[in-house]
Amino acid sequence: MKNKILSFVLLLAVSFSVFAQNENKLITKKSHFKFYSHTSIEDIEANNYKSVGTINTQSGEIVFSVPMQSFEFEKAKMQQHYNSPKFLDTKKFPKAKLKGKITNFGDMNFKKDGEYNVQIEGELSIHGQSKQINENAIISVKGNSIKLNSTLNLTLADFGIAFKDGKPSTNIAKVIKTTVVAEY
Repeated sequence: MKNKILSFVLLLAVSFSVFAQNENKLITKKSHFKFYSHTSIEDIEANNYKSVGTINTQSGEIVFSVPMQSFEFEKAKMQQHYNSPKFLDTKKFPKAKLKGKITNFGDMNFKKDGEYNVQIEGELSIHGQSKQINENAIISVKGNSIKLNSTLNLTLADFGIAFKDGKPSTNIAKVIKTTVVAEY
């Protein structure tokens, strides 16, 4: 009987510990990553609604995982080129990842409505290449709704994606505008 009570108390303690850890972590499964390329020849846009991410409300740590094959294009041929080994090789590099931290986290209050301009520093990995980033974002708090918005200008060559000649070198911008909207 004593062992059963001890086991029950231990189970309760572990349950509360897990609950307390999850209470500090906001999770989004409702996110939208969009990239846009503009050249004089054509505009290319792709959307991804399959990403997941977290924000730790105690530490300011932020993480995103973006399945690269989930980007959808207007034209099937663009999507085929994007996923191919000559471009992003999404079979070999299936995810992009951001692991970072809100550097001005002391200015945030997840319990008070408002818009907070935040700075996010961390490591962005795409196509097997990692790069340190320092980007601006806006986190909006309204009741129980928390939303993150950010725009990043990503230089393809920084991630080992470069075209010297041929159609891709003229059809795809060297710097891609990427927007992120995530609801937690």
